[in-house]
Amino acid sequence: MPATPPRNQKLDLRITPQAKSYLQAAAQAAHRSVSEFVLESALAKAEETLAERRAFALTAETWEAFSNALDADPRDLPAIRRLFESQSPFERS
Repeated sequence: MPATPPRNQKLDLRITPQAKSYLQAAAQAAHRSVSEFVLESALAKAEETLAERRAFALTAETWEAFSNALDADPRDLPAIRRLFESQSPFERS
């Protein structure tokens, strides 16, 4: 079993008395300390949030449209072309 890294970082939160009471009740119901409950809950939400940014599901029809858009030749956008052809303000002397 891999060693658990030491918990040597601290995170402080300012919460209302009502929020603290709610968290304490939930932690007690889960048979966890408030710290364990908050940490586990926050990490689960972080994982969910980041997973939503890494993966997405498409129907077959939507996938086809998405794939076609990726495979299509780039559109000519004159304003963008001029931007890339112009000298950067950081390069001007």
